[in-house]
Amino acid sequence: MDKEKILSLFHKELRQELQSQGYRREETEHVVRHVSLHGERGFIIASHVNEENARKIIQEELDHFKRLGIGFEWKVYSYDKPDYLKELLEEEGFMSEPREALMVMDIHDMPSLLGVDEEIHIKEIIDEKGVRDIISLIDFIWQESHEELGNRLWRDKQDDPDSLFLYGVYDGEKLVSACWMYLEENSSFASLWGGSTLPEYRGKGYYTSLLSIRAKKAAEQGYRFLTVDASPMSQPILQKHGFECLAYSYGCQSPQAEPSQ
Repeated sequence: MDKEKILSLFHKELRQELQSQGYRREETEHVVRHVSLHGERGFIIASHVNEENARKIIQEELDHFKRLGIGFEWKVYSYDKPDYLKELLEEEGFMSEPREALMVMDIHDMPSLLGVDEEIHIKEIIDEKGVRDIISLIDFIWQESHEELGNRLWRDKQDDPDSLFLYGVYDGEKLVSACWMYLEENSSFASLWGGSTLPEYRGKGYYTSLLSIRAKKAAEQGYRFLTVDASPMSQPILQKHGFECLAYSYGCQSPQAEPSQ
């Protein structure tokens, strides 16, 4: 894998040019922002700032979202400039989430993911109850509310069912492991999300099976690459299956925004 070439393609397709369901894409000279059409938190998904103007642009974006009355995430990657962009955001009151690894795999090189353990029954989730089961699962694991995420997943599934695929493993009526995948329009990349499993069900191959079924679906739909923002727990599993780390990322959450008067 030509890491530099793939990273450049990722930056172009999933940062500079990405169109997200339910969001209005806005591009300025310095940032690409996604503003929710439903009053939810927004995103700055790409930025082009330097040592001279970074603080000014950060303040301008804080003011912009304050006028909208919503908070937002500024996604920072390890190759972004200036090198201390995350630290600048933190100085302006942003809270940085734990580092994640940007993992990418060429689907053409995925022999270890072609098979799914037939002993593990994976259910495709297509209804609202299943989506709420996913949110209950990750709420329990992370001990915080993901209600907004649940609303967005169910809305996206209704609006464009062929761009979002959700899967889970049940023990009886109990969802014990779950994930989802977005197939980004006009992109080479399928984005993998979730992969959460209840602690007492880990080590049973659920994560790998859920990874496999999404890889197969992406391949069937003609996508070239899989991409994951991986936690330290997931990164070794992904590496075992052929994913490579291209960079690291941080979700920097803005201070709580209040509408300006």
